[in-house]
Amino acid sequence: MFAYMRREPGFYRQVAALAAPIVLQNLITSTLAMADTFMVGLLGEAPMAAVTLANIPLFVVQLFIFGVQSGAGVLISQYWGKQDMRSINRVMGVGLWLVLLVSSIFAAILLICPVQFLSLFGNEPAVVAQAARYGSLAGLSYVLNSITMIYVAVYRSMERPQIGMYILGASMFTNTFLNWVFIFGKLGAPALGVRGAALATLLARVLEVVIVAVHAGRSTFFRIRPGLLLMPGRDMVLRFFRYGGMVVCNETFWGLGSSMFPTVLGHMEGSTEILAAYTVSGNVEKIFMVVGFGLAATAAVIVGREVGAGRTGGVQELGYTLNTLAVGCGLVQAALLLLFLRFVAPVWVFPLFHLSERAVEMCGMMITILAVSMPLRDFNNVNIVGVLRGGGDVRVAMVVDLVPLWLVSVPYAVFSGLVLRLSVFWVYLAFPGEQVVKFFFGVHRLRSGKWVRDLTQTGLEGR
Repeated sequence: MFAYMRREPGFYRQVAALAAPIVLQNLITSTLAMADTFMVGLLGEAPMAAVTLANIPLFVVQLFIFGVQSGAGVLISQYWGKQDMRSINRVMGVGLWLVLLVSSIFAAILLICPVQFLSLFGNEPAVVAQAARYGSLAGLSYVLNSITMIYVAVYRSMERPQIGMYILGASMFTNTFLNWVFIFGKLGAPALGVRGAALATLLARVLEVVIVAVHAGRSTFFRIRPGLLLMPGRDMVLRFFRYGGMVVCNETFWGLGSSMFPTVLGHMEGSTEILAAYTVSGNVEKIFMVVGFGLAATAAVIVGREVGAGRTGGVQELGYTLNTLAVGCGLVQAALLLLFLRFVAPVWVFPLFHLSERAVEMCGMMITILAVSMPLRDFNNVNIVGVLRGGGDVRVAMVVDLVPLWLVSVPYAVFSGLVLRLSVFWVYLAFPGEQVVKFFFGVHRLRSGKWVRDLTQTGLEGR
């Protein structure tokens, strides 16, 4: 039954070598993000809710950047299979133009009218006011971070994920240290509260861009060609929008849909406690999802490389193998998450954030639901983001990802939370419901074998 799991010698070692730096990078980022949340949480539930509120629109920007990363990665991994470095420069140029444009628009809105804009996502004026102080600076940080993330995506797609681990690791450690300085007024700095957290993030992003500039100037593995970055060419722009653009739309609309959940929670009765619980559980989720995300990124590189190199004969079984690995990882993570909730969170985590008794109860419920759905989540991430996209099936991958979210999960959350005014437990069930629907759609497409497409070739219109 699982004969496809018997791979050629060195296969699993290669998967581990590619996934490990990505997992470690995500683990560092998620762990330090939780430390950031802890530092803000020491100021109280209202400041923590304010940061969560400000991050709702910024999460959409982050997802757009990730979408451009993923869209560029689909093309770059296939061009990497062909060793076409000029085309990789062109793809990178299109990606940079897109992320800088969108992140700059959001940064401008948060600078000019932060209170009015963030009032769309919350209904408590005191929380919105603090969110505006945070968001006006945090928006600028995403302009700088967008440059870093495209650079990291290029190297990751060329089987060099270590650079991302080094750059983002340095940035996150710097961010955490500066949070301690500016939030609480250490080392002679003023105590700026939530605005100090945003300032720390902005300075850490400046460091990222400096490291990227130095590395790009010294690298002999991949030579940046400024002319190709600034003028990637009409053909590459059209190719990116035709294929990578679907991935960008996928991630952007997924981000918009996902931002609906904290928006719904932010308009429910007792929203400050609910958002505080959602923030803590969300940081725990990020830590426990790093393996699934790392395996998904690895799957996209491996599958894309094989398709680009013309070795498509065994790609179907390769997809089965990677998805089975995802389910196994999800089962292990689910068990670890339940152990964390039983033995670690009540003693070490919940007290650190000064959550109320009701917030602790809600946070425990959210983490339990996360654990139960973890195997499905890991499968869906690897199958959609890794296998189907890496194979070039970007259009159907987008449908599989977005239809369950927008036609099942979001309407259910809005109706149960804002119309029926049910408890947060029933609203939160929207998350596993979405995963179940995605699973059946994704398995059907995977088994069809119609998802293998070389996007670097011309004449795909009739396929």
